[in-house]
Amino acid sequence: MAIRVVRLGEPRARGEGVRIGTVRLLPRGVKKEDYARRDFFDLWLPEVAPTRGLVAYAQAKPWTDARWAAFRKKYLGEMQRPEAQRVIALLAALGRQTNFSIGCYCENPWRCHRSVLGELLRERGAKVAIPRSASPRRSR
Repeated sequence: MAIRVVRLGEPRARGEGVRIGTVRLLPRGVKKEDYARRDFFDLWLPEVAPTRGLVAYAQAKPWTDARWAAFRKKYLGEMQRPEAQRVIALLAALGRQTNFSIGCYCENPWRCHRSVLGELLRERGAKVAIPRSASPRRSR
């Protein structure tokens, strides 16, 4: 069993399972009933998405190692909220039982909260597959 880290809107992989959108904002110009059909997500879980303020910070300037470190620290702080902790515990437990994916819109998973969320799930015993196609040094 594994949790896959994916980019929302990209075609689903075989055996991916339920796709969970861990984003703050819903896809623009897409009807709610089309989210799954268009490979965005089956379930929206904003409780583990960065806050709007942190999303704005992420989009304000190109990534540098220092900006990424600051973003990561802020996101980890946000994930200490009780509601986020409950969802993370649930996802980690489910990840030991079934396949599913967590996703965001960002091109590079290594400069996106979903890689950090994947690390949090690994710390709780889940097997998490983060794509190797993007290096941690590449920008969004």
